[in-house]
Amino acid sequence: MKILFLAPYPGNEAPSQRYRLEHYFSYLEEQGISYAYKPFLSLSTWRIFFRPGNYFRKVVGLLGGFARRALLMLTIPGYDYVYIHREASPAGPPIFVWVIAKLFRKRIIYDFDDAIWIPSSSQYNKIARSIKWFSKVATICKWSYKVSAGNDYLAAFASKYNKNVIIVPTVVDTELTHNKMQDHETDHPVIGWTGSFSTLKYLDIILPVLQRLQEKFEFTFVVIADKDPALPLKRYRFIPWRKETGDTDLLSMHIGVMPLYNDELSKGKCGFKAIQYMSMGIPAVVSPVGVNNLIVDDGINGFICDDLDEWELRLTQLLTNKDLRKRLGVAARKKIESNYSVSATRDKFLSLFS
Repeated sequence: MKILFLAPYPGNEAPSQRYRLEHYFSYLEEQGISYAYKPFLSLSTWRIFFRPGNYFRKVVGLLGGFARRALLMLTIPGYDYVYIHREASPAGPPIFVWVIAKLFRKRIIYDFDDAIWIPSSSQYNKIARSIKWFSKVATICKWSYKVSAGNDYLAAFASKYNKNVIIVPTVVDTELTHNKMQDHETDHPVIGWTGSFSTLKYLDIILPVLQRLQEKFEFTFVVIADKDPALPLKRYRFIPWRKETGDTDLLSMHIGVMPLYNDELSKGKCGFKAIQYMSMGIPAVVSPVGVNNLIVDDGINGFICDDLDEWELRLTQLLTNKDLRKRLGVAARKKIESNYSVSATRDKFLSLFS
């Protein structure tokens, strides 16, 4: 068997790719399955793509990606499966997917972990909204052999266009990377959040709660991200996200938060922040949106908060009770090992290619 993986970004760079497909590659090798990994963007374009400016370089990088994709189409007959993560190309109609599915009649595995059919764009690439061709998600679902969706909400969308939809959650490797536990032996616990610049807006939801709590308790709020939101808090620390330390940096926190707005985009998220926290024995406090309600068992391995009063209550309990943090943290780790780890989902991923 030979599999072609098509992804937007270079290997070992983008979190969605590393946590949805790249950490399964060793299992493919164990099964004697050969594969090729072909990103759309080059490494140099990836490094500037989500930063302001550099418009000429971005256009050149996009054109180069289209040229490489066009040449790649000549190799499609040599593969048994083509696995597409999110999109084969970031702009325009799904021409390359049409070639793969209709011209060469290859079996496509289509994978996505966000509500990518809903029009949106980052503040640095607003022009992308007009060229993304969001409607192609439904079309690619129709043309695919199987669809790998990150949660129930995404699977429900895909199921309108494809009868062969499998839910494969976004998971962590509890043996190689997320393999340490927070011990909670401290009198100065830290509340933390990790994410990207595009999700920093969610911190606005709980900022008033954090400000009130810092009037009562000695704690620091930590943000691990690719941009510093410079939150107006008395005790605040920013840790620049780096792929080399992004996992172990989670141990700088004792309580992990994942606030979300209750909108369609948020319902499509795969709860990965909570999964990361919990894998390290860090209780997660989350909004009751989408898959968060399945990942976190309220009062057992974390807390689900409906309103700001509940956020303040639950964070207060965790700040003032290290035994509660320990108990929930141990249960959280067990939940991730059983349901949201590479080892727990290995067979489900491999079943996509059958």
